[in-house]
Amino acid sequence: MAEFAFQSPQAMPDLAPLDGAIVDLDPAALVDLDADGRTIRVATVLTRAELLGCLAEAGLPADDERLRQLPSICCGGCSG
Repeated sequence: MAEFAFQSPQAMPDLAPLDGAIVDLDPAALVDLDADGRTIRVATVLTRAELLGCLAEAGLPADDERLRQLPSICCGGCSG
């Protein structure tokens, strides 16, 4: 599972369209919004290209430069 952050050019009042587009492809995905109202965080097994497609489907600017993959915070304790 990878984590991504997407910086939206405007505040996101409703994450339902994006959440629906992502969860259709990855039912275990988690989508949330930072307190700034513009940074969307996604934990998913989707590829970067698939996630950009979901952003476009939800009506967001699917700009590759606005999407960054976050470093893993996995401690490795559960993979053994």
